[in-house]
Amino acid sequence: MQPDVSSRCAQVLSQGLEALGLGGISDVQRRKLLGYIGLLDKWNKVYNLTAVRDPLEMVTRHILDSLALLPYLKGPSVLDIGTGAGLPGIPLAIARPDVDFTLLDANAKKTRFVRQAAAELGLANIVVVQARVEKYRPGRKFATLIARAVGSVAEIVRDARHLCDGKGEFLLMKGAHPEPELAEMPVEFKVIETVKLHVPGLEAERHLVRLAPRGDRTP
Repeated sequence: MQPDVSSRCAQVLSQGLEALGLGGISDVQRRKLLGYIGLLDKWNKVYNLTAVRDPLEMVTRHILDSLALLPYLKGPSVLDIGTGAGLPGIPLAIARPDVDFTLLDANAKKTRFVRQAAAELGLANIVVVQARVEKYRPGRKFATLIARAVGSVAEIVRDARHLCDGKGEFLLMKGAHPEPELAEMPVEFKVIETVKLHVPGLEAERHLVRLAPRGDRTP
């Protein structure tokens, strides 16, 4: 990125973090978030990783949008389903170095970028896996499963429920409130809550659906 663009990105990021109540994100973490934007901008010119071309837009639509999930995230293990170019997994892994992240995608081009980005940014808490979620059998389950703009609620839960810990949660990021999708959700899961997210600088609607296995668990 050009120095002036980088400076504006840093400003938008700083303002956005404050608006999200994440002003405690360290300078080192902020540099990594901006470094990720730089890598995404560079690779995107060749590999078409995201439809967003403007680095300033990437800060809002990718970084801040991803970090809006942070208050709902719980460890020790997180699975990012259909991570694509590393979203929301990479921004969240930068913000939570104490949590282990598995970033899953079936696209070889995108997982290649995510591996490179994680290596260059020094993110030791990320493992990248190229696989379809319904066929992924890691021999473990996850405390949190996240998905951003990947399929319907019912599809995601059906394909990934074998990976959810008995006390785990799905965090599914949606645009408009997904009421029709929730009606088709597998009966062994329940909605904990649906939250309207406010992403600084983003006018489009954003909702978070929190799901958990049924049982003795209370929200």
